[in-house]
Amino acid sequence: MSESKNKKSIAIIPDERIIGKIYSIRGEKVIFDTDLALLYGVETKVLNQAVKRNIKRFPEDFMFQLNKKEADIFLRSQIVTLKRGRGQHLKYNPHVFTEPGIAMLSSVLKSDIAIQVNIQIMRAFIGMRRMLSTHKELREKIEKMERENKDNFNVIFKIINKLIATNPKDKELKIIGFKETKK
Repeated sequence: MSESKNKKSIAIIPDERIIGKIYSIRGEKVIFDTDLALLYGVETKVLNQAVKRNIKRFPEDFMFQLNKKEADIFLRSQIVTLKRGRGQHLKYNPHVFTEPGIAMLSSVLKSDIAIQVNIQIMRAFIGMRRMLSTHKELREKIEKMERENKDNFNVIFKIINKLIATNPKDKELKIIGFKETKK
């Protein structure tokens, strides 16, 4: 019975909230340790301790620590997202986790909340990838149509420009409709 209560108490995090925490650093899509800890409902220190105890599971392409320059530049430029202490007086440079690193966190943080949050984060990454792929495909299709039909597009744009340039007041307007006749 307590298991069903735990499932009900796990809040669904909106995708927008997760996507808002994904940044691009060193050419990788990553989430900060502080943001992950917040999503998982644990302290950042607890998350990082769990990772350190299982450091073999987190190679450089799963997780990396920002250097001082990156931390200063990135955190200071993200003033809006900074929380008290984050980026102001850092004792340690933050860690960031890539998508596979976040997936690996589910084997380190074994709570029901961590598992559910991980599933949501993975779905958010997949959704982002689909969206970016769709936009890229659409852009490529439009560019291909433009290349293949350049002459046709030029004709269409000339006609549109003529229609825009033509003032309807220059022509005599014909009244369309029924004329009322008096009896």
